[in-house]
Parts: sequence; C-alpha cells; structure tokens
Amino acid sequence: MKLEGIHHITCITADAPGNVEFYVGVLGLRLVKKSVNQDDPTVYHLFYADEKGSAGSDITFFEYPGAGRGRAGAGMIHVITWRVSSEEALDFWEQRLAGGGIETTHADGRLRFEDPEGLGLELAVVESDDEPLIASHPEIPAELALQGFDGVRAYAQNPEASRRLLEEALEFEAGGPNGWEARGRQRGGLYGYDEPPAESGIGGAGSVHHVAWASTMDEHEAWRERVASAGARPTPVIDRFYFRSIYFREPSGVLFEIATLGPGFTTDEPLESLGERLALPPNYEPLRDRLEEQLTPLPDPRAAWTVN
Repeated sequence: MKLEGIHHITCITADAPGNVEFYVGVLGLRLVKKSVNQDDPTVYHLFYADEKGSAGSDITFFEYPGAGRGRAGAGMIHVITWRVSSEEALDFWEQRLAGGGIETTHADGRLRFEDPEGLGLELAVVESDDEPLIASHPEIPAELALQGFDGVRAYAQNPEASRRLLEEALEFEAGGPNGWEARGRQRGGLYGYDEPPAESGIGGAGSVHHVAWASTMDEHEAWRERVASAGARPTPVIDRFYFRSIYFREPSGVLFEIATLGPGFTTDEPLESLGERLALPPNYEPLRDRLEEQLTPLPDPRAAWTVN
C-alpha cells in the first residue's frame, strides 16, 4: 500500500471573511466547500482547492472568532509548500503579494511569506509528473497559478523517533536528512522536520491543526490496522461525509489524518456551484436555520469574476 501524498491540510483562522479574501482573492484558490466543523458545528469549516476540489490542493480552515494568534513550536507544522511551474511564476507571485502588502523572501527557487494571521506559506518551483491542480482566477494566468501541495515541514525535538512509524507503517520513503515522501500511483507529498524554536508552540489563529494523507477507499481500514499495529493509537474510522478519516499523533506530536479519496465534494453540490451555499452533512441539516443565522457572513470574491 502507498499513500497518495497529501489529501488536505487543516488550519485555524479567527477571521473567516478575511481568510476568504486572502485564499480566494489573493492566492486564487476556489472555495469549494462552505461547511461546519463536524466536531463543533457552531463554527465554519472552509475548504479551498483547485477548480475541481481535488485532494492534494485542499487547504481548510476552522474559524474560531476572537481566537488569539498561534505560534508554531515543537510538534507543530510551521510551513506549507505549494508547487509552481517556474521562476517566472515566483516573480509573478512576489509582485502580486507585494501589491497586497505581503512581505516575501525569494531565494533558491522558493518564495516564503505568511498569510494575514501569520501562517507560514511557501511556493516552490517543482518539476513533477503529478497533475497540476489549478483554480481559475481572472488575474492569475493558469501557467503561473498554484499547482497543489508539495509538502509540509514540522518542528521536532527528535526526528529519529518518528522514523519507524513513517517508513515502516506509513511507507514514506526517506529523502535526505529529516525528510520523507509519501508517493502513490497518482501523487506524492513531502514531509520534513526542522529544529524547533526555543519558545513553546501555541495553537490558535494562523496555526496548522493537522495534515491529512490520502488513501484509496479500499485500503483505508488496512491503514488503520497498520497504524494501530505500530502503536500509534488511531481513532476509529470517522465518516466525514465527503471522505472517511482516522486520526493519530506521530511521535513528534504532529496530528496526522488518513483520509479517503472520495466520496468527494460533489456528493451534495454540483461542481459548477461548489462553495456557494452552506453545505451540511445530513445529520446537521436540521440545524441549518440556526447555523445560517449564527455563522459569520462571508464575501464571495468570485461573484464579480468572468471565469472562462
């Protein structure tokens, strides 16, 4: 069995409207699902991805209004990397982000920056046979757009403690000092460690909650058994309606999820109108009126676009 790279990455925001403006309006992703946190349906769960809502491009956010600013520390992911096609793309993004007041660092085929809440982000020029996962935006040429995730990096006190789980149970392939790749038949994703800062980490706005790795539907139960046999104490399989999930912490402390490639975001909405209305799994549908009244109104940056 092989995991099909990164499925999604889930983070925390204190400002859902600003979050939409940045990830849709600036980075050019598509809001493909406007839903609720299924463990706390009083708050949003927003999903941004390519035009089709593909696994491998999907960054998601729980909104906790008023949450304090987070800070990555040991046992936390501190940078998320997307692929782009060329140095020309990095130049484009450097100028575009500067126009929005976002400071960047451009070196060695990479562009580093933070989102408005301090989440560490990076664009990297990557040659890959993986399908480019691109969203449409009238100001961003397709050849310069984000192409899906390349990987994530976490802080760890002792990376060696995670090697056995990553390589033997999860079948990650070692790729340099404190770096691994999960690569399946269709897609790959990188995972690596850096030395942590002296300050302890704080969960909050601008921090990563967990990273999910992609499994085929028919192998999902087997992955749970393998993780359990390695001593990682996975949850039971949880039906998230759009995919099925198990969760566990790897030895460094990072929360991992293994999520299935399906059923997918078009289970309850047509592709053409993904993300336009509040989407609720059937068991939360009776709460719709109360939730729509309680949840923060969101902008729709795509409403005025003419997307060809």
